[in-house]
Amino acid sequence: MTSIAAVAALKSESGQDLQIIGSGNLIQTLQAASLIDEYNVWTFPVVLGRGKRLFEAGAKAGALRLAASQASATGVVMSTYVPAGEVTPGSFEQTEPSAKEVERRAKLAAG
Repeated sequence: MTSIAAVAALKSESGQDLQIIGSGNLIQTLQAASLIDEYNVWTFPVVLGRGKRLFEAGAKAGALRLAASQASATGVVMSTYVPAGEVTPGSFEQTEPSAKEVERRAKLAAG
């Protein structure tokens, strides 16, 4: 039985949730098979400059929706994401400038 078939069989049984903690290889295999229901991502406030990517170049594209988020007293951000279907192209462009941008433009114009 493949790992994908084994995990699918376990998911079909009643019982506690299955969790993957720190396995970049297994997460990619299960993500490609659409077997992950929820991602719990913890972001630590450090820059190391290198490290292994959670999703490698061949990962199946898919959108995620933020389901919950909280920050610890030490600045760790704990986010929970759920799969949200296909990636929808879009833009981060704001339709209206922020108050800070309006103020910056006014200073430049008065300049």
